Parts: sequence; C-alpha cells; structure tokens
Amino acid sequence: MLTYVLNSNGQPLMPTSRSGKVRRLLKDKKAKVIKRCPFTIQLLYKTGNTVQEVNLGVDAGSKHIGISATTKDQVLYEADVELRNDIKELISTRRESRHTRRGRKTRYRAPRFNNRRICDEWLSPSVRQKIDCHLKVIENVHKILPVAKIMIETASFDLQKIKNPEISGTDYQQGDKFNFWNIREYVLFRDNHECQCCHGKSKDLILNIHHIESRKVGGNAPNNLITLCKTCHTNYHKGKVKMPKTIHRGMKFNDTAFMGLMRWQVYNHLKEYYTDVSFAYGYKTKNTRIEKSLPKEHFIDARCISGNPEAISDGVVYYQKKIRCHNRQIYKFKVNKGGTRKKNQAPYLVNGFRLYDKVIYNSHDCFITGRRSSGQFMLKNLDWSKVSDSVSFKKLSLLETSKHYLTERRFVFF
Repeated sequence: MLTYVLNSNGQPLMPTSRSGKVRRLLKDKKAKVIKRCPFTIQLLYKTGNTVQEVNLGVDAGSKHIGISATTKDQVLYEADVELRNDIKELISTRRESRHTRRGRKTRYRAPRFNNRRICDEWLSPSVRQKIDCHLKVIENVHKILPVAKIMIETASFDLQKIKNPEISGTDYQQGDKFNFWNIREYVLFRDNHECQCCHGKSKDLILNIHHIESRKVGGNAPNNLITLCKTCHTNYHKGKVKMPKTIHRGMKFNDTAFMGLMRWQVYNHLKEYYTDVSFAYGYKTKNTRIEKSLPKEHFIDARCISGNPEAISDGVVYYQKKIRCHNRQIYKFKVNKGGTRKKNQAPYLVNGFRLYDKVIYNSHDCFITGRRSSGQFMLKNLDWSKVSDSVSFKKLSLLETSKHYLTERRFVFF
C-alpha cells in the first residue's frame, strides 16, 4: 500500500511503499500525518523535488466518477466516487414547503417572480453540483500527487438519435409534441382518449393525466404521463386499483442530458486551472479496455484514459461517497398535538461525535449515520449496509471527523 508524501512546503512528491521508513519518520517527528485515508504525510525537513511524470485519467459520469493516476509502469492512485442524485427531489420538497407556507398561520406573502434573474451561464443545481464534484475530486488528487497531465473523457450524445435511430433532416425539428397545443393534448391523443387501466370498462367519460413516477422525480415528460379515467385515477391513489404490469415509464435520459451539459463545462474549467488538459472519447476507451482484457469498472476506464492501461496496480481502490453537507430544515413537517412541531436538527456534537464521523467499532471501520441523545448510535458501511442499529458511544473510537466525501479503502484484484 502506498503512502502519499508532501514536502515541507506542502507540495506533493512521489508516493512511497516503504512503510518501515514512514513509521521511523513519524516516530522521530520528522514527518506528520496530514490525512488517514488515503494515508498522507508531510515531511518536516527540506528535501529535493524530483518527481516522475504522472498522468491523471478521469472517467466523467453523472452517477460515478472514475479516477486513475498512473505512471508508465505503476498505478499510484485509483478511486470510484459516487455522486449525489437527490438534489432534484430535495429542491422539489423545498418548493412545496415554501408554497404551502402561504396557507399556514403567517401573514400573506404575494408571489415574487419579477425580481429573479438568471445569468447566461446558469445551470440547474443538480447539474452544477455534479460539475463542482468533478472539479473538487480532481483538485484533491493534485493535493497528494504531482500530476503533470489530465485526460478526461467527454462524449456527445444525440438524444433524438437514441429515441429514433432512423431520424434525419427536418425530423429533428418535429418532436413528439409537434403540432399539439400542450403536453396534455399530446398524451390524450397518444392514448387514443382511452383509460389505459380499464380501457373504458368503468364508463367514466372524465379523463385525467396520471404521473407514472412522482412529479418530483419524473417531471412532466410525456413518457412519464398516462391517461386514466377519473374512477381509476381516484381508486389508484386510494390503493384500491393496481396498474397493469404493462404500464411503466419509457426511457429516461437524465444521465445522457447531464453528460451533454457538463462535458465542456468541466473541460473548460480545467483549462483555466491547469496547463496540460486533453480529452478522450468513450469508443476509444472501450476499445482499449477490450484489447487489454480489462474488466468494466469506472477506475479501469480512467486507467485506460490516462494512457497507461498496462500499469501495475497494488489492488488498492478508494471508494468515495459524496454526502449532504447541511440540512437546513429546522422543523419536521408533521404537526404534533397542540400545534407544535418537532425540531429536525440534532445538536452539532452528541457525546463528542458528529454525523458521518468515521469510527472504529470491534476493529471495523464504519460511519455514524444516526445519533440519539441517549448515546446510542447507528453505524453503517460506505455501501450503506448496516453494521449495528444501536451502539453505545463508549464502544467507539474516533478515526476521522466528518468530511464532505466519505472514503473507504478496498482491495480489488482481477
């Protein structure tokens, strides 16, 4: 296992596998620990700055980021970073809460729209957050390794081509809703003005448009809407009717649309901060991986992107998970007896521990995912598998305080 080394000025040097020398340096107080995972030390004495050429390959994605820093012969760092995908739902919940606030015991608040301005470079919060994660992950690698060159995979997607492989010419300008007044009219026409659940057996002439997935998650896309009669629609929400198994949402293009938005955004930002940045395409990465008989993993793709697919790895891969930094909801939505609301925020520290602190329990590294004022905590692994529902804080040892990225070291061999 490699130990990452910084010089006395905080600049990264080449990592070392000589664990014995690292222990002696720490014991003699010639070095100090900067980070535990990945294990990084900083030298407290002057040294040379001779380094090798390190290439950083980045497999960009909407759910996972693959990272691989390599030299010609050796893999120095590999990571699989899981991104957040709850931004859209949280913002929808916040919007609903603010909307209903006008109907609670508060003064009248007129809707405000004219004072909102959107700049030309505006991106939705879910897309912006993922772009920022890409930049932050690359920045973190630069803090521990002397990266000379960055290669990031960018790929363009034709959404219309994915839906209809035979599309061409002016067909691109004539989508599903062409010549229709609105989405509702299109959905009714598509379903032949017939309930898709009972197919007219209820003899209810009133037709409603039903969301197959929640409006929060699925939105108002035509492939998420279906025609139901009022009787079936009401009984479905009461739990008296079940949808036929043939009714399901069509293809979703959230990830594809995200890649189309972020690919050049990330690349252009990297060009501003770093000198040597280039891009690769997915078909080349796939061809390289197949030629070298490598498995399909995000960090393996990143290794191929770095230009050193045959570099030897020690099997250590750092799995990371981006978590929510703050929960600003003060009170829970449910109203208790007497009209009071229970607070949603726990104290900053409970018996000296914070949420998502990395701790040792029974010689096992895990994370605190739930805290009680009684001192009983819930522990989970990075993959959210449960370690224990209730453990006393007296049995825990703090390993690392909470970070925005939870990190777990794993050994992966192929």
